[in-house]
Amino acid sequence: MQAKGKRKRVTPPLVSRALRDLADDVAVWRRLRGMTQAQLADRAGVSRDTVTRLEAGDGGVSTENLLRILRALGVVDSLSAALDPYASDVGRMRSEQQLPRRVRPRSLGGPDDG
Repeated sequence: MQAKGKRKRVTPPLVSRALRDLADDVAVWRRLRGMTQAQLADRAGVSRDTVTRLEAGDGGVSTENLLRILRALGVVDSLSAALDPYASDVGRMRSEQQLPRRVRPRSLGGPDDG
């Protein structure tokens, strides 16, 4: 039974799909490199169980371990390039603007709020 006030987190479908796609891509890269899960784990400095969980789409693998595995596969730079904000249309449009140091939440109410 769950403790009062604790709700089980439900993974949104888009996130579940992205986890499956990432898992498949890591497994394909590993096979393209001709590595076993144990060899990849050794090169990445993680446990074989971590590689197995990542390739199974387990969302509990840490970001650091994911990056270690991608580095061992030789594709970590591709992830960095894919996340480059200035490679997007929005990033290019706003590239000349001074970005704020802090972002404060905007009011979601009407003009009478405040």
